[in-house]
Amino acid sequence: MSITKKSILEELNSVVSQRNKLDVVATRGNHIIKSAINLIDLIEENFDDSQALDLQRRLVNAIKGRKPERFAKGVQIVKESKNEDI
Repeated sequence: MSITKKSILEELNSVVSQRNKLDVVATRGNHIIKSAINLIDLIEENFDDSQALDLQRRLVNAIKGRKPERFAKGVQIVKESKNEDI
């Protein structure tokens, strides 16, 4: 017999009732949205308008497409352009 291992998150999710799952979804969604807003504010404060707009678009597209590397690539492009300016 093999023992299957579950992560702590899987264990907690299996215990949560349907009503609580809705509360968890609402809470997690709220936290993610607030974090995204804080990230957008940080981007707007630290980059020029065109770079900020590009990074914001990449953030939204990365979320929509479920591909975080899209946003990471945008950050890398900005890093490289700042190194060229120095």
